[in-house]
Amino acid sequence: MTVPFYVAPEQLVRDKAEFARKGIARGRSIVAIEYDRGVLLLAENPSRVLHKISEVYDRIAFAGVGKYNEFETLRKAVIRQADITGYMYARGDVTAMGLATAFSQTLGHIFIHELKPFEVEILIAEVGERPGENKLFKISYDGTLYDQQGVAAIGGKSEELERALRDGFSEGLGLDQAIRLGVEAFRTAEGRESEGWEAAVLDRTNGRRAFRRLTDEELRSVV
Repeated sequence: MTVPFYVAPEQLVRDKAEFARKGIARGRSIVAIEYDRGVLLLAENPSRVLHKISEVYDRIAFAGVGKYNEFETLRKAVIRQADITGYMYARGDVTAMGLATAFSQTLGHIFIHELKPFEVEILIAEVGERPGENKLFKISYDGTLYDQQGVAAIGGKSEELERALRDGFSEGLGLDQAIRLGVEAFRTAEGRESEGWEAAVLDRTNGRRAFRRLTDEELRSVV
């Protein structure tokens, strides 16, 4: 009779976490910055086709880093959940907190029960009716949920980016100031110039659908 191969649970969790972190570190980071009219989402992304930032629902946006196919699967799932919740109950029942909690449960289940964890980090942003009511939630590969205030960053350089953002952040920034702060934070954290940007805003003055992508011309005029 052969002795079954045994791995201590602590070692298995450490190995999975290291595997996921290495995969996430290979991706390019994303930041979120609150400004006077809403929330800016800014990603280093040279691709014009493979978006890392997208609209989820009226006032909610999604951003993901890591393996594209994995966070794209999560993005489609959360859009379906938001649509169903809004249809069955009310549009106001779709909240960033509810969607972030669902992400946390899903990623936590995958991390514990599947052989390979998802190599992703997720950011969910919601613009409030008034300044100070915005919501920023970061969800890690193991389902850990973080409630962020003012700024947030995900990806391989998230810690360096968040430090740089908090050094220059203040309440009431204009959109141009927020963009410059994000670009400078990337420059500080990466130690180089960006190869391309993807940016979008959740602007409370846009009406029911607050999400809007920023064009290359808008970014160039600021940067």
